[in-house]
Amino acid sequence: MANRSFDDDYEFALCLTHDVDRPYKTFQAPYYAAAECDPSHLRSLVADERPYWQFEELMALEDDLDVRSAWYFLNEKRLWEKSPREWLEPRNWMLYTGRYDITDPEIVDVVRALDDGGWEVGLHGSYDSYDDRERLRYEKRVLEDVLGDSVRGGRQHYLNTKLPDTWEHHQEIGLRYDASYGSSDSYGFDGQYDVLRPFNDEFVVFPLTVMETTLFSQTSSVDAAWRECRRLLEEAADNGAIMTALWHPRYLNEEEFPGYRTIYRRMIEEAKALGGWVGPPAECYDRLTAVTP
Repeated sequence: MANRSFDDDYEFALCLTHDVDRPYKTFQAPYYAAAECDPSHLRSLVADERPYWQFEELMALEDDLDVRSAWYFLNEKRLWEKSPREWLEPRNWMLYTGRYDITDPEIVDVVRALDDGGWEVGLHGSYDSYDDRERLRYEKRVLEDVLGDSVRGGRQHYLNTKLPDTWEHHQEIGLRYDASYGSSDSYGFDGQYDVLRPFNDEFVVFPLTVMETTLFSQTSSVDAAWRECRRLLEEAADNGAIMTALWHPRYLNEEEFPGYRTIYRRMIEEAKALGGWVGPPAECYDRLTAVTP
């Protein structure tokens, strides 16, 4: 039996989210070419192929299933904005190079197409912004200028947080929810079936239940990943839970990441079959605030 009432019409909720980190394949091309001894990865550097540009494919998939999701857009610093000493750190090249420009016309078109189609557009706070309120405020303002509307929530890049400070920053800049609370090393509910209300007010935290890379790295096959995913859905249904899933758009590329697209589709189909509501956190938030005193 469910232990809480998300919505009288549904057994549980599945919130769908996408962190838009790298829509272009850049440094990954030579890395995978060398690691896998497969020069075909280099095609994206010299041809028109864009294997990580999965916006239209993912929108079509969700449209076919009659669901919507949240897309969190990143406005990351560039490496030259860091101190010269930090240029020597290999990790910083991964963090701050090869990113997209949120104001690039092609990205702007995508953001507005998502909004026009009923998807949620949210903030993917840059890596260092977790404890930089003014940087977060700036990133939110730029994204809202692109969107032409207000942003209601988001998630910090790499789930990078300093708690409760990050939540305080989010609330102060006008966000209604955060979806950063969770781990990239494990998946599951860990007994947390509801949202968190860290300040005992209307600001809400959606704990992350499952991320695709963690699910696949900790299971032995696509079938095993699906069994775990179905187990989580059944646990959500049994406990009237709010389950949050993160699928990065680039993992919809079946050629490089076989099975990821299949599991995502099956997860949505199974959630509906189990009586779950499926949609973006902002809509879930509205439902919560409508039923919560």
